[in-house]
Amino acid sequence: MAILHTARLTLRPLIANDAEAYAALRGHPEVAKWVPLPAEGVIQRYATAWEERRYAPWGVFLAGQLVGHGGLNYVPEFGETEVLWALHPDYWGRGYATEVAQASLTYGFETLGLGLIFAITLPDNLASQAVMKRIGLTYRRQVTYRGFNVVWFDRSRD
Repeated sequence: MAILHTARLTLRPLIANDAEAYAALRGHPEVAKWVPLPAEGVIQRYATAWEERRYAPWGVFLAGQLVGHGGLNYVPEFGETEVLWALHPDYWGRGYATEVAQASLTYGFETLGLGLIFAITLPDNLASQAVMKRIGLTYRRQVTYRGFNVVWFDRSRD
């Protein structure tokens, strides 16, 4: 399982000892608004993905403290890999999401050799759409994912 270091952050796979902090992060009302699925079982699901695919979302750590998650996630419904991020609101607006997303794209294209990486979000999540644009993703269409109407951005390795 890969550990990445960006200019300010450490991205490492979540482990069982992170469960309490991760549940608190996912349960924060401002995070849950954009990431509605419960945290229960997510760390194990990510660990399985690391074993099977060599990638999954990382925990995002700043000075050793869990401040979010982000990385690559295979989405079987689309048969493609998404780049995603979610940070505690105390860390919004500081460029961390862009830092995580860019490191994830680089890992996906250069290390894993993925051909396409996409991102989806709710249409009114303009902050995430701004991150998508900053990392070079382009708006393509609207799709339905797990009952939600979302906007789809993507970028190919080429």
